[in-house]
Amino acid sequence: MKRTSLKDIAERVGVSTALVSYVLNNKKEGRISKSVAARIRETAEALNYRTNQIAKGLKTSKTMTIGLVLADISNPFSSAVARVIEDAANELQYTVLFGSADENPDRFRRLVDIFRDRQVDGLILLPPNGVGEDIRRLYAQRVPFVQFDRYYPASPGNVVALDNFAAARDATSLLLSKGRQRIGLIAFESQLYHLHQRKLGYQQAHLQLGLTPDPSLIAELGVHQLERTVPAAIDNLISKGVDGLFFVSNTLSAIALRHLNQLPIRVPDDLSVVSFDENELLDLFYAPLTYVSQPLEAMGQKALELLLACMENPQQISRIHFPATLVKRRSA
Repeated sequence: MKRTSLKDIAERVGVSTALVSYVLNNKKEGRISKSVAARIRETAEALNYRTNQIAKGLKTSKTMTIGLVLADISNPFSSAVARVIEDAANELQYTVLFGSADENPDRFRRLVDIFRDRQVDGLILLPPNGVGEDIRRLYAQRVPFVQFDRYYPASPGNVVALDNFAAARDATSLLLSKGRQRIGLIAFESQLYHLHQRKLGYQQAHLQLGLTPDPSLIAELGVHQLERTVPAAIDNLISKGVDGLFFVSNTLSAIALRHLNQLPIRVPDDLSVVSFDENELLDLFYAPLTYVSQPLEAMGQKALELLLACMENPQQISRIHFPATLVKRRSA
């Protein structure tokens, strides 16, 4: 199907192509007759005209689009990030193009290439394992980007993330303050920095009370087959006498709740539980979970602010870490 052009509209109205371009790209008509401007807009709508953003970008150096590469769109956290970024971008009249890397480095690279081919003005990235060199390359190529939530500390570039160390320390400290002596950590087997910081925060909460963390109470799972490995990890930790569980992700805790519901133990009487990030499933459990809440709206706005600044100066580096809020409910 042939795309309607400015020339098509000009011929239908009987005016110049330049006049059509001026009317459709400017909110004010200036000295142009309002009736002529109205006819041009009505004709454009009747012919289903759509602005060619790439062609427009060649003239203005902007396409008013942003590429957002999510970690895993099936994760409620990723969906929440997408909504926050889209809303913040809309306020600035930017359109967001989405893609999910599904925790796959090759898919991440392909999405970045696709968005760059589409000439997006900048990128917001939630990178998976194994793409640190790609992040460094983007910076060297002066591509405007912001790493959001997860990032590579040794790679240059802008970052907006949570203070994951403090958040995990405080969540674990809450369990310890409730008299829990053996707290199990269920985490991912991953080199991602934000997850490593959550593990360190868990350990620090013990150390600051003069306790030595028991490495046998830390279960690090691969990202695949979680429906099988999470219940197995819980059973193993319970066999070791844990009286508290801390999950580093709502993906893990959502699976865990289904299993805990089938066990002859009660939360929080026998076992206290804390999770990272909100999930509607946490509300459906008989003892709604205490969880670490990230200020996503403020983080999204800051990410857009840094990205716009980076569009002007791609070599700038700003790293912003937000404090978390521990939402205390019945599970701990």
